[in-house]
Amino acid sequence: MPRYSPDMLIQDVLMSHPGVSEIFERHGLACGSCFAADMETLQAVAHMHEVSVETLLVELNSLPDLSEEEGR
Repeated sequence: MPRYSPDMLIQDVLMSHPGVSEIFERHGLACGSCFAADMETLQAVAHMHEVSVETLLVELNSLPDLSEEEGR
């Protein structure tokens, strides 16, 4: 089940998993240092930076679920 959606705020996405920053950086998104991270959605940032939101969602949703990893 997808955990990330286009309407999520960047700040919420960043706080959700330690691997998110690496994905953003790979796409040239410096969201961790952006003052608007608590106001912008994933969709808006992707559009603004000409990055495919669909690609971001695939990569974000492929991150391992931390709760499943803790149970191992």
